[in-house]
Amino acid sequence: MTSYRSLARNHDFTVLWIGQTISELGSRVSMFVFPLITYAMTGSALLAALAEAVHLLGLAGTLLPAGVLADRFDRRRIMRVASGSGVLLYASLAVAGIADALTVPHLMVVALLTGAGAGLFAPAEISAVRTVVPTDDLPTALSQNQARLHVAGLLGAPVGGILYAAARWLPFAADAISFAVSWLLLGRVRADLAAPSVEGPRRRPRQDLAEGIRFIASRPFFRVLTVWGALTNLAINALFFVAVLRLIEGGFDPLHIGLVETAAGLAGIVGAVVAPWIIDRMATGWLTIAIAWSFLPLVVPMIFWNTPAVVAAALSLGMLLNPAGNAGISSYRIAITPPALLGRVQSTSQFVSMSAMPLAPVLAGALLTGVGGGAAIAALGVFTALVALIPTLSLSVRSVPRPAAWERYAVAA
Repeated sequence: MTSYRSLARNHDFTVLWIGQTISELGSRVSMFVFPLITYAMTGSALLAALAEAVHLLGLAGTLLPAGVLADRFDRRRIMRVASGSGVLLYASLAVAGIADALTVPHLMVVALLTGAGAGLFAPAEISAVRTVVPTDDLPTALSQNQARLHVAGLLGAPVGGILYAAARWLPFAADAISFAVSWLLLGRVRADLAAPSVEGPRRRPRQDLAEGIRFIASRPFFRVLTVWGALTNLAINALFFVAVLRLIEGGFDPLHIGLVETAAGLAGIVGAVVAPWIIDRMATGWLTIAIAWSFLPLVVPMIFWNTPAVVAAALSLGMLLNPAGNAGISSYRIAITPPALLGRVQSTSQFVSMSAMPLAPVLAGALLTGVGGGAAIAALGVFTALVALIPTLSLSVRSVPRPAAWERYAVAA
């Protein structure tokens, strides 16, 4: 297992990571500002929430065809098209803002299309990472990507707030610049990111998509991981929603509630930093199972105490271990996926996982309204335990060894 320092000597991965980190931060800034500016223009909370929903709709709607494209065409070209479209779309908002001609339909169209761009980018990026990073280095690389997400999530709101306070159009201009930096850095990747060559006549896109779905459906490990990923996203996100909504109902001020999310974000960054060390020392299957159960003990104090300090401590401890589980099992999944199928397998898994996420606030709100705060937390704890049984009872997950023994399982590139 390599350290972060030795991975930093991988020129192509470093270029990819820096470019996407800057772009991810810019996107988080814009996603923070979208509801603010929409509400300021309309006074409607519904329209304010719609902007992020439209963005997620564009992302989810693009993932499956994007996986087919990533397995057919040059990944660098796909990523640069996505980044270049981000430059133009966010620049259009900045120009409209400067001209005092910004409209809600314009915002919604950009939210939808930038979501589609993110969906286009994701399978191509993971395929590119698999090309430029050796199998032994994948856990460290994906841990570094986990850190990127937590850093962007932590800084997006305060940076967006500062830029928005200076001028409404400024966050969009900053995001256009972030996408331009990503576009430029992608041009510095030296590796050949062309899709693997396919023998025989090219099949129709729907046949390619069906092949990726069949690959997942025919293998117990991939089936279990896909179902578990979707349900665990639902359970943990619903738990977060209930915890925050309870604090709001409890009358705590926004500053203290915001610190809960800040604490969880910081814990995620720390967890991502130590993730390679954890992954290297535990069998990946049992690490995954440990992560699946890790949130359950943390539910208990939140049932009885509804204070920012208790919620922050519980959620932070959960987030501390989460990056290691995500990076470890995701690295193994990438390592054993045939390169010619990687885009489709990743995009299908991500699509199924994302499809469950919009249900999280619905589930949280229904439980909170129906049974009350403590009982809602307890119910989600039971749900989390049932979901944790999925990888626990799966021999295909339990048998995954430490990374040092992956090579005999990995598909030859």
